[in-house]
Amino acid sequence: MDQSLKTVSESVLDDAFHLIFRLSRTEPAPTLNERLDRLARLRAVISDNEARFEQAISKDFGHRCATETAIAESLLVLGEIKHAIKHLKKWMTPRRISTALQFVPAKNRLMPQPLGVVGIIAPWNYPLQLTLAPAVGALAAGNRVMIKPSELVPRFSALLKEVISARFDAGEMVVTGIESDIAQAFASLPFDHLIFTGSTRVGRLVAEAAGRNLTPITLELGGKSPAIVDRSADLVEAAQRIAYGKLLNAGQTCIAPDYALVPEASVQDFADKLQASMRRMFGTTADNKDYTSVISERHYARLESLLSDAAAKGARIMQAATPDDPAWKSKRKFPPTIVLGATADMTIMQEEIFGPLLPVIGYKHAAEPIAYVNRHDRPLALYWFGKDEVARDEVLTRTISGGVTINDCLFHFTQINQPMGGVGASGTGAYHGEWGFNALSKLKPVFYRSPFNRLADLYPPYGGKIARLQKMLRFIS
Repeated sequence: MDQSLKTVSESVLDDAFHLIFRLSRTEPAPTLNERLDRLARLRAVISDNEARFEQAISKDFGHRCATETAIAESLLVLGEIKHAIKHLKKWMTPRRISTALQFVPAKNRLMPQPLGVVGIIAPWNYPLQLTLAPAVGALAAGNRVMIKPSELVPRFSALLKEVISARFDAGEMVVTGIESDIAQAFASLPFDHLIFTGSTRVGRLVAEAAGRNLTPITLELGGKSPAIVDRSADLVEAAQRIAYGKLLNAGQTCIAPDYALVPEASVQDFADKLQASMRRMFGTTADNKDYTSVISERHYARLESLLSDAAAKGARIMQAATPDDPAWKSKRKFPPTIVLGATADMTIMQEEIFGPLLPVIGYKHAAEPIAYVNRHDRPLALYWFGKDEVARDEVLTRTISGGVTINDCLFHFTQINQPMGGVGASGTGAYHGEWGFNALSKLKPVFYRSPFNRLADLYPPYGGKIARLQKMLRFIS
């Protein structure tokens, strides 16, 4: 783009990128101690400002449950940092790789190296966790980091920029683009790797922009994650755990259960137990401090539209209050809602809900949930409830999703030794722990030739020696 046509924000973005990019090329390989120092400073950013982050996020949401911010954001990232610091020396060590017999006594090593500059486009729903957890892997791998936070959480974004710039040089890690929506310009920069968390629709645009530079990407998107309740499930237990997974952060979670598939004969019983669990955990009034607000009026109106469409097309609604109740709407708290009788022509079954609405759909035969899931885009998460191991393994074998939790919701995401990522329309790539370190490193294969190898026998002029070598290679192969 012609420099004269760029906005002030775009020019600032370019300047920040060129500084950090140049340093990634002139100082490409930070030592173990340098990386540990950066991780320790990131830990201090969180631990020294935890209360400030909590307050800023709550103000951006209108109200965010403080416990949810602590558990689902601060503590998760601090755990990632602790794990990375503990294992970083091992991760950085070149790895011994076996050598094919015909090349012995040569040796192979796999050498992890920093990619360079990692860009992070962060969402608003878990702004601390989904910004800094990817940054942990990037810093551990020796990269420099540019962060674009969401404009929907301006107080948090401004605070993050303040505390990061106080602890990190602009050539190490920088927060930029908080004044305006410049996600497309950010995604168009020639990063060495780009991480985006958000909707599938925006993910496509990010992938398209990154593709022009052949920038490798990690996309953590979303979609409609199912909760399958098997005939062997304990309905009370399943209802309680699905209610929690759905209503954490008021359903504004990319891996929240988006709908439940329940044996047809048990739909009403399950819905009653689900509603009882929702009321027990989050009450029946908008004053409950454990219940989080919807991020904006636009998103609140979107949820109202989903519900109105479903009701107009014949769905039966179960909820503690109506969303137009001033006591709820003034606080932007959407009443926990169960939708019975949802059908394919309803918008609620065509889009990711991303809010506290849960359609409950009945099925007659055990094969129906698998067929239903497989007719749609592969989800970011899948949840299965029951005691029948054969039925469980049938679902695990015949469906593909980003991750699975059995007899609960969400908790596969918290497993630091497991990768976290989507598949197909729900994302690509993965991170967490060593998986993040590997994804954000160049694992460079290195072959060390031995003076005792007979590789010179491969050189021309060919003659009897190559015939003998070919015979040996055929025998080995």
